[in-house]
Amino acid sequence: MPSATDIVELRVNGDLHRVGVPGHFTLLETLRYVLGLTGSKQGCDKGDCGACTVLMDGAPTLSCITPVHEAQGRDVVTVEGLATPEGPHPLQDEFDLHGAAQCGFCTPGILCSAAALLDRTPEPTREEVRDALAGNLCRCTGYTKIYDAVEAAAARLRNAGDPSKAQSDHGLREAPVSDGNGGGGARGDHEVR
Repeated sequence: MPSATDIVELRVNGDLHRVGVPGHFTLLETLRYVLGLTGSKQGCDKGDCGACTVLMDGAPTLSCITPVHEAQGRDVVTVEGLATPEGPHPLQDEFDLHGAAQCGFCTPGILCSAAALLDRTPEPTREEVRDALAGNLCRCTGYTKIYDAVEAAAARLRNAGDPSKAQSDHGLREAPVSDGNGGGGARGDHEVR
């Protein structure tokens, strides 16, 4: 007879975790409530909205309907694992720069789905971006800024290997400061993102 708590070994964001979980737990419940990785969101609990999307062995996976036992021996990456010690993933940076996240609830799942797309398709068409994100619902946007951000991140990733095209500022950009009247301020006053 199975015990009420099972011990599972998970590799999440490069770290090995050995944790006790109820046998019925999903990967999402384990990530959020056992490991404290709350980036992946609990939305529909039916695999319909995509807010819980993580990468399992590089493929977008709906963690709310994936039994945690299926993740054993697999490489799981959450939105927290997309960034590196050097900084945010280009997708995360471009979402910020393009205003692609509004309420932000869907953003972690979209970022994971987009990261999988860019890993397999370095120069996606707009249609490929739409198809890759079709399982991720966003109630706040019309998706255009999301698609623009994914395409911009793809360009940055492609250009990172080509010194003649790479940005010399490593993704840092100047943004004009508002003058308080809805217009841009003087270019001398700026914030660095």
